Amino acid sequence: MKILCEKNELLNGVNIALKAIPSKTTMEILDCIKIKAENGFIELVGNDMSLGIETKVKGEIIEEGSLVVNAKIFSEIIRKLPDSEVAFTASDVSANIKCENVNFDIPVRSAADYPDLPDIERKNFAIMSQLTLRDMIRQTVFSIAPDSENMKIMTGELMEINGKKLRLVSLDGHRISLRNVELNEEYGNQKVIVPGKTLNELLKILSGELEDKVTIYFSDNHILFEMKDTIVLSRLIEGEYYLVDRMISGDYETLVHVNKREISESIDRATLLLKENEKKPLVFDMKDTEMEVKLKTPLGNFDEKIGINKEGDDIKIAFNPKFMLDALRVIDDESIDIYFMNVKSPCIIKDKTESYMYLILPVNFNAE
Repeated sequence: MKILCEKNELLNGVNIALKAIPSKTTMEILDCIKIKAENGFIELVGNDMSLGIETKVKGEIIEEGSLVVNAKIFSEIIRKLPDSEVAFTASDVSANIKCENVNFDIPVRSAADYPDLPDIERKNFAIMSQLTLRDMIRQTVFSIAPDSENMKIMTGELMEINGKKLRLVSLDGHRISLRNVELNEEYGNQKVIVPGKTLNELLKILSGELEDKVTIYFSDNHILFEMKDTIVLSRLIEGEYYLVDRMISGDYETLVHVNKREISESIDRATLLLKENEKKPLVFDMKDTEMEVKLKTPLGNFDEKIGINKEGDDIKIAFNPKFMLDALRVIDDESIDIYFMNVKSPCIIKDKTESYMYLILPVNFNAE
């Protein structure tokens, strides 16, 4: 094999493939990236047996071939090369990497040892903007649960398509995040649970351009995201997702309209008095045209008043400040609506069309 690539083009491809390289594995071959130069394409592949990524890079193929190199060593070498053309020449046992006056010789392995990505039927699919999907993931993925065998379903997100409507849902037992979007066409009905790890890595790959499209293919056990030069293939989480609609009530006793920036900055200031991982209730006392935000910790006390528009009853309620901030940070609206039922029921932050919805459970606090 012999290929020529610009350093930055090759590095970008390596960084994408690296997202599917496991941090720990008992299979040494999975620590590697497969490089394939065939049929006019240079492809880089990473695979941890649950998540697989294949991406194409621009370059010149002088001699076709395929092989496997250690991902960490190869990526560090490419990263530290001069910004110039890279010549990659390989035999069955070693490869030479040359860039200007720099030469590296590294061992390689046979591509036959590397596990192929599963070949799924590309029958059930949906097409949407990469920007829209990226925003939907960004606005929900933070509320999946930490990886746990006891809560496997909570470590992923529900992706559901009904005709032209797509929604993503995540929850961790303390909060629910939900995003809805209308697609340009009808794509039937699909309902799968996508691992959070897959979505976090996909978030880094999806483009920020509205006109760039991604095609999503659904099969019984896998989901495939296909972009212009990259595919991301992931196993699905098995099981039935929670009946989220039953957890969300449309009833409320208090509705508060508040400037998102003002409440976000107030909560952010309050958390200055919290030690790392310390859990103290952040109290919201809403009366007439004013919301009072209060926090008491061993480091001191915080109190700030914010102007609001309130409909309904006064209410004094407390929340985990991190959960509130997580939701507020991903909302793009200038002002938000927060709905309350009582001090024991979750608040719901949503817009008028319910394109987004964040449900957050309250915490106990000393009312004095």
